[in-house]
Amino acid sequence: MNELRYSPNTLKTYTSLFEEFINFHNKKDITTVGQVETIEFIRYLVSERKVSISYQNQAINAIKFYYERVLGGKRITIYLDRPQKERTLPTILSKEEVQLIISKITNLKHKTMIMLTYSAGLRVSEVINLKIQDIDSQRKQIRVAQSKGKKDRYTLLSEKILILLRQYYIKYKPIEWLFEGQSSDGKIVPYFVRSLQMILKKATKKANINKKVTMHTLRHSFATHLLENGTDLRYIQVLLGHQSSKTTEIYTHVTTKGFDKIKNPLDDLDI
Repeated sequence: MNELRYSPNTLKTYTSLFEEFINFHNKKDITTVGQVETIEFIRYLVSERKVSISYQNQAINAIKFYYERVLGGKRITIYLDRPQKERTLPTILSKEEVQLIISKITNLKHKTMIMLTYSAGLRVSEVINLKIQDIDSQRKQIRVAQSKGKKDRYTLLSEKILILLRQYYIKYKPIEWLFEGQSSDGKIVPYFVRSLQMILKKATKKANINKKVTMHTLRHSFATHLLENGTDLRYIQVLLGHQSSKTTEIYTHVTTKGFDKIKNPLDDLDI
């Protein structure tokens, strides 16, 4: 997987899932396990573990990867029906809610990270991996290097976040990564994902917002607010780095644009 340049997250996920698979068949030679044993394991995940469809699909991918790519000459084909993916709509914050959450963060570094995430529609992994040179203040762009799908892209650099970034840079003086943390042995490393998630969680709680808000919620909200402002869906797709327009189209299902022009039929009833 390293040779094929799979991401660290995919490597970790596949390894964990395949470990679970071989432990499930711990009395069998794993090189002889085939179709029957695989289906048995998947049925166990669905009926007993009650895993999500996404987890189920990842388990299938991990098993197929081992037999089809790792074993090479002993490659086998596993025929499995893929479940249909659930269609769930993302949680969206209003602009007022985003503003309220940001107002509850007083630390300059923390506020800069949260505001940058929202203003550029970044994934949490993209935020912590930003380098200083990725900020193009002249062109008002942020370069997102080798993000999901191993592709570079550019996204928006807000005027307000640029002012905040300059204040942040003067105070914290980052060396390599834009937002740096420190490992247990004192080495400078990218800021920790978990720490950033906790910052947002605490701010959301202080703002008395009861929605389930994650770092990805900021990205969803950025896209939805752009759509509501009249930005073409194709531009939003480019800014988010979506390979398929179908992924971006989900925001047309969560926007409230135009709802104020629709009269509810209940309001016409004489009750």
